[in-house]
Amino acid sequence: MTNRIVEGARRKSRIKRLRKLRTSIAERQLDALLLSQPQNLRYLSGFTGSSGWLLVSGRDAILAIDFRYVEQAREESPDFEIIQAKRELRDWLPGLASDSGWHKLGFEANFISYDGYHKLSKAAKTRQVNLELVPTTGIVEQLRSIKEPEELEFIKKAAALADVAFEQAKAIIRPGMTEKEAAWEVERLLHQEGSEGIAFEIIAASGPNSALPHARPTETIIRSAEPVLIDMGARVSGYCSDLSRTVFLGEADKTMRKVYDIVLKAQTNAIEGVKSGMNASQADKLARSVVEQAGYGENFGHGLGHGVGLAVHEFPALGPASSDSLADGMVFTIEPGIYLPGQGGVRIEDMVVLENGKAKVLSKAKKDLLF
Repeated sequence: MTNRIVEGARRKSRIKRLRKLRTSIAERQLDALLLSQPQNLRYLSGFTGSSGWLLVSGRDAILAIDFRYVEQAREESPDFEIIQAKRELRDWLPGLASDSGWHKLGFEANFISYDGYHKLSKAAKTRQVNLELVPTTGIVEQLRSIKEPEELEFIKKAAALADVAFEQAKAIIRPGMTEKEAAWEVERLLHQEGSEGIAFEIIAASGPNSALPHARPTETIIRSAEPVLIDMGARVSGYCSDLSRTVFLGEADKTMRKVYDIVLKAQTNAIEGVKSGMNASQADKLARSVVEQAGYGENFGHGLGHGVGLAVHEFPALGPASSDSLADGMVFTIEPGIYLPGQGGVRIEDMVVLENGKAKVLSKAKKDLLF
């Protein structure tokens, strides 16, 4: 009975999402929208396969997948028309558009390649189908940015898994271990705690390597008194978490202690100051101003944070040039960092959700400087 209630609630949620999407489609004067990003397909239809197409119009909701996923789609997306797509998009979409009376078809410009667009356009002309392909960006991503209660629960669980795994990793990571070994231990702990997979490739960067914001774990030996930057995330029911901590296995030198304190102060200032209705660039400034005033502005080269949900990087983007507006229900990271080439870097990252106009921190892992 409980499963039926849950599934009923999810189906109602998908219906509401489709209704909102159809409003956006109509506002753009499109006949239909072609979606191919897996996270958007899952959000709207519940389909969890790795590839497929979703076509949404004012009256249609069609899930087109190859033969591998037909039965899966019927089970996961019972309210959608399921069609088996044979061969490439160009082979079947022009005919479907013609039969459906679609003349203006929006597509995800950041997901379909230029080659795919060119082939589809050519196929429509060859078949003399009156079809205009209209590039769009962010339509579904905007909807996804405001998390529903169930989505937020999944994200909280993913954040809690990362917190527990990190605390356990503190008892395992030690001098003499390689970065690759440390990253594997973190991944193992995430799986052990129940994560259905990692949200992204784990970062374990030590010493000078920690000055690389997106470092890859190497065979570098972790040494005492050097910074170790751990960036990790769990996944629950498709929803991600994202957590970064920088620690020292032994005493940190004076410079790195100073840098750590600045980054922590910058993060605290942003968490306390960010508000609903604020422009994302204003949120970024809350942390960046602290770093700049301390003389390390040039060493903070990335944005303050990013949205987290079905994708680990999604809307909104918090950066100095961002025009995104923050609103209640959004989940995003606050992760200032300072990176000193040849020495090391410090990044401290937590996830927050905007509730009642203010940021509520979801990550609970301790921010101790020393292991």
